[in-house]
Amino acid sequence: MQEHLSEQEIIRRENLQKIIDLGIEPYPSELYPVNVYAAEVKEKFIADSGDYQEVCLAGRLMSRRVMGKASFAELLDASGRIQIYVSRDLICPDENKDLYNQVFKKLLDLGDFIGVKGYAFKTKVGETSIYVNELKVLGKSLKPLPVVKTDADGTVYDSFSDPELRYRQRYVDLVVNPEVKDAFIKRTTMYNSIRTYLNDKGYLEVETPILQPLYGGAAARPFTTHHNTLDMKLYLRIANELYLKRLIVGGFDGVYEFSKDFRNEGMSRFHNPEFTQIELYVAYKDYEWMMNLVEEMVEKVCMDMHGTTEVKVGENMINFQRPWKRYTMFEAIEHFTQIDISEMDEEQLRATAKELHVEVDASMGKGKLIDEIFGEKCEALLIQPTFITDYPVEMSPLAKKHRTKEGLVERFEAVCNGKEICNAFSELNDPIDQRNRFQEQLDLGKRGDDEAMVLDEDFLRALEYGMPPTAGLGIGMDRLAMILTNSHSIQDVLFFPQMKPETKDSPESE
Repeated sequence: MQEHLSEQEIIRRENLQKIIDLGIEPYPSELYPVNVYAAEVKEKFIADSGDYQEVCLAGRLMSRRVMGKASFAELLDASGRIQIYVSRDLICPDENKDLYNQVFKKLLDLGDFIGVKGYAFKTKVGETSIYVNELKVLGKSLKPLPVVKTDADGTVYDSFSDPELRYRQRYVDLVVNPEVKDAFIKRTTMYNSIRTYLNDKGYLEVETPILQPLYGGAAARPFTTHHNTLDMKLYLRIANELYLKRLIVGGFDGVYEFSKDFRNEGMSRFHNPEFTQIELYVAYKDYEWMMNLVEEMVEKVCMDMHGTTEVKVGENMINFQRPWKRYTMFEAIEHFTQIDISEMDEEQLRATAKELHVEVDASMGKGKLIDEIFGEKCEALLIQPTFITDYPVEMSPLAKKHRTKEGLVERFEAVCNGKEICNAFSELNDPIDQRNRFQEQLDLGKRGDDEAMVLDEDFLRALEYGMPPTAGLGIGMDRLAMILTNSHSIQDVLFFPQMKPETKDSPESE
């Protein structure tokens, strides 16, 4: 292994051994009594106040300016950076000056973890700093961090900016690009806001199976696996809808789950094979009621995250204030293409798709053709939050037929910044109709549609016991996070997005 190490990595290993030879444990086990963070000291310390006179901080050594018997350095903890002042005579009061002369000046490397105890003070130029009277090695770094430099003109050099490297080595990205943390902190705020909103309404957060004997609840290709003991094929769930509706059958009036779902499909800046949804089901409600809930909830989430309903996303200023614009699907297509497709059959839709230069294939039925036309000609133009309602029945095998419009279902999607962020139905609770819809999906599968749903006999049995009128909702948390954090790619809101295997020639494998 040694021949594959860089010169800097070899030096760091030599420094590690020298620290050990000095009798210093480079990876100590005992608790280190941190009592404050850098950001708090920098924000709250007032000179001559008498505050912060016994502080204990820990973090990475990020810079160092040695000046003989004393040095200035920067310490990075979870909250940010703070300057520390290290005096040889203070941290080494006896005759043994090795901790300073050898360890701090020569053997510690940038990126190493250290702990310091001391007191806060202001330098002559007014910078809040820590005067160190005790220093401890807490963890030796054997690989050098990328050193990001900014000159007086603000030009950045040697930045750790290659997307592939950043996503593969998120642990490095978070250290050298601290602004990256902001999106993930806001993402957690988003989760907490939604959870609080739903809990306050009395809905129950639940968990349902990830490994399922049948995949269902969406139109997607699954990942498959095998259970050795049961000797049976299992699927990673593509959605949790059918299990949550079983709980409505069982007597819960409102249930929700933040679910990790898995779809064995293409990858893009909007798609990761492993993603997070929240699904919510509430008895005795319909899709009109659910639209109002979505508006109210997302408006609240935006306020909790930003203190305003307006969010800058790329070049667009998006406003989540209620009410949101609404189109039926046919109205949207006619609005953006000037073509009314509401009365067209499958062949007419295929011809219209060709006229609009929308790519389709022989496996697509009427619903898929309409979906492709909408996706290609309308979706990207919907920037402000907009509800698209009343979908063709062929597109929605789990939604209830529209109460007044023949051939449609009570369904809506919310589209924002050109992408769908949620999907909702008045849920189909007629077991006979549901069986017929599943059968239609099986027929589409025989035509070559590899995203068609399978027939779930246990779910049909549950419906036969009776399910009340129910409204259901699914929100793509990653898509919503992208918008609410102004992130260009889904990979920017996932700590560890799926990546291709590293190769010998890739820069990160060198």
